[in-house]
Amino acid sequence: MRHKRAPAEQDSVSRLRLARTEGVGPIAYRRLMRRYLSAEAALDAVPRLARAGGRATAPAIPDPGTINRELEALARLGARMLFLDTPGYPELLALLDDAPPALAVIGDPEAFGALPAIAMVGGRNASANGQRIAESLAEALAHSLIVVSGLARGIDAAAHRGALLSGRTVAAVAGGLDMPYPPENADLQRRIAETGAVVTEAPLGTAPQARHFPRRNRIIAGLSLGVVVVEAAPRSGSLITARIAQEAGREVFAVPGSPLDPRSRGANDLLRQGAVLTETAADVLDNLPAHPQGVLAEAASGWEPPVPGLPATPKDLAHAQARLLELLSPTPVPVDDLVRRCQLSAAAVMAAVLDLELAGRAVSLPGNRLALLSDHNP
Repeated sequence: MRHKRAPAEQDSVSRLRLARTEGVGPIAYRRLMRRYLSAEAALDAVPRLARAGGRATAPAIPDPGTINRELEALARLGARMLFLDTPGYPELLALLDDAPPALAVIGDPEAFGALPAIAMVGGRNASANGQRIAESLAEALAHSLIVVSGLARGIDAAAHRGALLSGRTVAAVAGGLDMPYPPENADLQRRIAETGAVVTEAPLGTAPQARHFPRRNRIIAGLSLGVVVVEAAPRSGSLITARIAQEAGREVFAVPGSPLDPRSRGANDLLRQGAVLTETAADVLDNLPAHPQGVLAEAASGWEPPVPGLPATPKDLAHAQARLLELLSPTPVPVDDLVRRCQLSAAAVMAAVLDLELAGRAVSLPGNRLALLSDHNP
């Protein structure tokens, strides 16, 4: 007799299937769950919504067997999956409007809420002085905070090593939990998981690629109340993390560096923009807010989902889709502006947005913005 999965296990399978469905990004996932109230109902609706948006073929949805194998492989590693809007998911991360729908965790999931968290990021080609500063600062901060970083070479690794000397640390990685990167940090990843946690939204077997790191950076920022930047070059990933943190109402700290060292230009520029000058742990502890500043992500998203049972009429939906395609371009536009210009109900416009996104014709971006995908191929 085949074993019947418990309701909670079945819900995990459905949630992960939805998160892995073609065309369902973090924002679309959240909208589908709000609109249909369960992953099962959302999965049933996805093919229909994609067709309504103009897609000729149904989006690829992983079969339950594939997802079961992924969850079983995670369990063999001693890892588990945390899902958005379920118990155990990091509360600060959930405030991001593009929070990962599913987060694989190895280590202690309670490390996220044990203490307030501070992120520390910086250059991979960090100087010896920069690494020493990061390590000593992380060691001092870890007495009263969880230090979060990205397990990269340079400042990230130094921050993790320092935090392990006096407390716990959390690493957000770009690839699968079974693909330590860089390879020389495999032992460090293991040590982090013993007392803290290692997290990723990437499936097992995913080798880190350049496009994965901005997504990892938002997890680093989202888990933390603030971000400390040490030796960041202009246009570096560390500055992306700082920008995400600032947009999410988190505090930004920067360690000043020599104006003669190009590795310090990014951090010094953050100081000119108002980041908290940081030389000691006290500079962080005295300026770290108890909560993110500004409105929560749910209020900031600027839309209300259609009420279940009261969908937009087919005529309004078709009109909204046509009008959106006229107004959209590859340059992101606030959805609030689109609602005003369409002169239709917010429910009709948001239903059309979801259909177009699932059809691969548009993409929702953080900050409640929408952009046209010019290279879509239904």
